[in-house]
Amino acid sequence: MSLRLQEAVSLKPFNTFGVDVNARLFAEARNDHEVREALAEAARRGLPLMPIGGGSNLLLTGDVEALVLRMASRGLRILEDDGERVLVEAEAGEPWHPFVLWSLEQGLSGLENLSLIPGTVGAAPMQNIGAYGVEIKDVFAGLTALDRQSGELREFDLEECAFAYRDSLFKQQPGRWLILRVRFALSRQASLHLDYGPVRQRLQAEGIEVPTPSDVSRAICAIRSEKLPDPAVLGNAGSFFKNPVVANELAERIRAEHADLVSYPAGEGMAKLAAGWLIERAGWKGFREGDAGVHRLQALVLVNYGTASGAQLLALAQRIRADIERRFGVLLEIEPNVL
Repeated sequence: MSLRLQEAVSLKPFNTFGVDVNARLFAEARNDHEVREALAEAARRGLPLMPIGGGSNLLLTGDVEALVLRMASRGLRILEDDGERVLVEAEAGEPWHPFVLWSLEQGLSGLENLSLIPGTVGAAPMQNIGAYGVEIKDVFAGLTALDRQSGELREFDLEECAFAYRDSLFKQQPGRWLILRVRFALSRQASLHLDYGPVRQRLQAEGIEVPTPSDVSRAICAIRSEKLPDPAVLGNAGSFFKNPVVANELAERIRAEHADLVSYPAGEGMAKLAAGWLIERAGWKGFREGDAGVHRLQALVLVNYGTASGAQLLALAQRIRADIERRFGVLLEIEPNVL
């Protein structure tokens, strides 16, 4: 067996919250064969298999009685290039932001708005990651996944993935699919998404009137660095709550008391509210209890100041949810996977 198994391994280096819990067994899979070996070994030992990528969308609340498999396959390749549309493929273990930078170095546009998002390529389709007006679904061209029930490989197209806001088939069917590699349709002709004011304002402040995809990427990296803490410095998993979608009637009731409510149209009769605004208005921004807290600059981000446990972070999140529901009648949904 080429797969290297380790017992009682701390997962602190493998989750961006920096929560220190142990995995019963731990291994890294660098290719499809090792993924299959891990599945077989977990079955042989009667343990569940828990795949992880960069651990950036994960809250661990206790030791993990499973074989934790870190997807570590690497590889970037151009499959098709007609001079305008370019099909690229990335292995699941590729770190996301370096992949974005690689695409820009190839002269390709499409991923620049998704710069500096933590995690790996294989985890990106799970929750249809998105930022600054672009989501994975907008550039998605297919993926290869292993069906853990049948052991067969399956190819997925855009429609089959059932992408929605921070959601997908793979998130709806946890434990069934292991994403092995993902394909993206990028372009040599830039069609930039500059609808979000801060991006355009940043470019104008730098005197850039005709931005390139790389200019947009650098602007977004700067904005994200100012707004969001670096997980290497302060443990966090980025935005902890989804922006809630509510009926227009509820949004208007809230606006009647809070004229500065931040909301966006979300389909017929619905509005998407800014979860960060709700949390900040409720007074939680900058809150700290022990080493579990809410970031001082971004109310959407829960942080681990050092030794907070996953249970403490989850308890804080539940207190925030209960308070927001009491104040505004809105139930926030936790974005990271809680284990």
